Amino acid sequence: MGADGGHDVLVVGEPLLELTSGEPLETASDFSLSFSGDALNAAAAAAAAGADTALLTRVGADALSARLVARVAELGVTPLARVVDDAPTGAYVSALDPGGAAEFVYLRQGSAASGLVPDDLDTAALERTRVLLVSGITAALSPSAEETVLHAARTVAGAGGRVVYDPNFRARLTTPERARAVLERIAPSCSVVTPSCPGDAAALVGDDDPAAVAAHVLGLGAGAVVVTRGEDGVLVAAADGGAPTWLDAVPVPLVVDQTGAGDALAGTLAARLAAGDPLLEAARLGTAAAALSLAGAGGTGRVPTLGETRAALAAGPRAS
Repeated sequence: MGADGGHDVLVVGEPLLELTSGEPLETASDFSLSFSGDALNAAAAAAAAGADTALLTRVGADALSARLVARVAELGVTPLARVVDDAPTGAYVSALDPGGAAEFVYLRQGSAASGLVPDDLDTAALERTRVLLVSGITAALSPSAEETVLHAARTVAGAGGRVVYDPNFRARLTTPERARAVLERIAPSCSVVTPSCPGDAAALVGDDDPAAVAAHVLGLGAGAVVVTRGEDGVLVAAADGGAPTWLDAVPVPLVVDQTGAGDALAGTLAARLAAGDPLLEAARLGTAAAALSLAGAGGTGRVPTLGETRAALAAGPRAS
């Protein structure tokens, strides 16, 4: 924890059991067990990027859930996990996804984390949090999870902390209309919003032009926007003026699986903002961490250290 007793980065969300095969799901018979989910992927990246990081969630009361919590700790993240008896930990099944187009099979309806409620939050701890990282996936789990995300964001922002929101739109979890409503409600509390384009942008804004997406989100009250474009780089824009800045993508040394790359960017960004880095530098490091994460299988198969991320950034292109 920091000197004031709070965490540098607090992530609120759902870690998942991850069952992955190297074969197409239509024919696969062998699967490896790991642990992922956008919240865990981002928390692991934040910890690796130098932040004292905690993950607040709910998990089931079973042996696999206990293994998940242990894995959270192994990744350098403090698990703030409430164990519940009446719901299982969520899971998903996937094949390795080097092309970034795989469909996951989710087993998360009625999961433990979908029961998140604002009372799960510690107000005093939120008020001492430097950066809160939350996502549209968490908000889409249930109405109570949505209110938990919004309450956490308002509390952290109201206490002078920063909020990073990754819209992470998933059509299997929510509708564009509901996701837009969440974005509109949370944006005024956000220091940075990190929409993907065209993925999130098409559903939330109805426009695949990164500049238009940035302008729309800033117009909702966010302090800054980092629009991610995969291999086409990142657009960074802030509400305090100045021209938007394009950051070229960092060269990818190896692509095994694209699962969690956006989470790696968001987690690294949050960590570096907590450390006091300027927004552009934090975003640059996020792009490098995302690129390196592609070399691992699953969402936490490759979590680069801050030294590795800085080295990849130094070797790659910068702003254009």
